[in-house]
Amino acid sequence: QVQLQESGPGLVKPSQTLSLTCTVSGGSITTNDYYWKWIRQPPGKGLEWIGTIAYSGSTYYSPSLKSRTSISRDTSKNQFTLQLSSVTPEDTAVYYCARGRDAVTTTKSQFWGQGTQVTVSS
Repeated sequence: QVQLQESGPGLVKPSQTLSLTCTVSGGSITTNDYYWKWIRQPPGKGLEWIGTIAYSGSTYYSPSLKSRTSISRDTSKNQFTLQLSSVTPEDTAVYYCARGRDAVTTTKSQFWGQGTQVTVSS
């Protein structure tokens, strides 16, 4: 059974870059046909898809966040990473990493990390 675990700072200052890592166990991030996602949920709002890195290494980003988002991976560590630049308090949310089999650009996923709270505040 695949497991995902988010890690990174819980507090980020405005205008800085938010950086989170998802460590995957129980399966390889290069296994065919799996898509590895970053998703967030701001307080009082629904889930928002941020971006996806495919098993091939191809990346897909939400149009509304694309200019500030970068997703990369380290296959030797079986990890993938989110960087979100120029953050504002509106980026405060619980951030999840997840694995999906399809629906590459949606929040639909079969396995999820537990989520990590990130607060943007000075």
